[in-house]
Amino acid sequence: MKLTAYFFALLVLLVTIPMPLNSYPIDGYERTGIRRLAYLQAVVDEEVKGTKPIPGAMKSVDSIQLNLYGLTGSMMDSLPATNPDLQKALNGLFPNMHESYSVAVMDITPGREPRYAERQPRRGFQPGSVGKLAVVTGIFCELENLFPDSFHLRQQLLRERSVKGGPWAVYDEHTVPFYNPETKTLVKRQVRESDVFTLYEWIDHMLSVSNNGAAAVVWREAMLLRAFQQDYPTLTEAQANEYFRGLSKKELSDLSISVVNDPLRDLGITSDEWRLGTMFTRGATAIVPPQGGSLGTPVGLMKFMAALESGRVIDPATSLEIKRLMYMTDRRIRYAASPALKEAAVYFKSGSLYKCKPEEGYHCAKYQGNVDNYMNSVAIVEHGDSLVYMVALMSNVLKKNSNVDHNALASRIDQMVRK
Repeated sequence: MKLTAYFFALLVLLVTIPMPLNSYPIDGYERTGIRRLAYLQAVVDEEVKGTKPIPGAMKSVDSIQLNLYGLTGSMMDSLPATNPDLQKALNGLFPNMHESYSVAVMDITPGREPRYAERQPRRGFQPGSVGKLAVVTGIFCELENLFPDSFHLRQQLLRERSVKGGPWAVYDEHTVPFYNPETKTLVKRQVRESDVFTLYEWIDHMLSVSNNGAAAVVWREAMLLRAFQQDYPTLTEAQANEYFRGLSKKELSDLSISVVNDPLRDLGITSDEWRLGTMFTRGATAIVPPQGGSLGTPVGLMKFMAALESGRVIDPATSLEIKRLMYMTDRRIRYAASPALKEAAVYFKSGSLYKCKPEEGYHCAKYQGNVDNYMNSVAIVEHGDSLVYMVALMSNVLKKNSNVDHNALASRIDQMVRK
């Protein structure tokens, strides 16, 4: 079935079937087909036993908005000048955490001019899983190319198209939820090559639990969208596999780099500020070789969040949907787990990468590398009293799990911005 027939079929569905009015994300199952949300809604409704989401995770679709969209001066290609008072306060948070930490903070509370502060904002770090935000941006960019005039059709494709993980999806220790809405049973396990999810669910697994296999699959589908365009909606697994076998390693590498990095360049984020160069699993890198390495900086990540809140990541509808996908309704970790943020809505992505080498008296442990020990977080924080701010925090503290420091810094930054 070619695009014309596919487009007509989806248009008929959109005209004849009312779009669900349920809240999002927790009760957004009908809207997205993400079964994790069906489980959370069942927990909230006390239909199944489980841990209910914390107060800050209970926002609805209508209450999630873009804080900078449509405001005069908000469509910024560069960040504002530092605010003297906020900068002084930020400097005071790091008396014993000098070169190992870099951070950018922007207060975008409605009703006043943005306030910005930074510390070593252009220092480069391995972004780790924070780079998955570039992957979700890449696939939404290709969806916009396919359906430039209809966000509904982009969503319909995300909800209706199912793909198998294959070798791209392995291996990763992060488990993903398998929920059956009919039997109301939940199982969590690692992703296998045979697993099949919709595009929406692969994206959700990539962001909500940071599954690396899901990230590789989403990246793969962005490449296929670019390559097949109008024929993508009916592309078979066999055709996709044949396509990857037919290209040289250089061609595949170039395509992979283009689909996730070009949208960042369109936002004015340079390759020295944020770039993605390596897929997230060994299965994927065996097919698509790395190129150029991955790098992130607080200023690059802050530019992305400012563009997101301004509605400039692809378009306003896409910006809002990516923000919804970043909304933390799953378990909060690291920076986002701060008690100071319990009541706040947090749109979040964290990433880490550590590397060890033999050293006398040193034992390698998770997140305690003695060669590299990156831990990074980006967060948009919205409090009920209208306080809204964005943070990009990156660190490389050797031999120490920085989780506690990130958690403590979240509380201090929250207090700092509030003052």
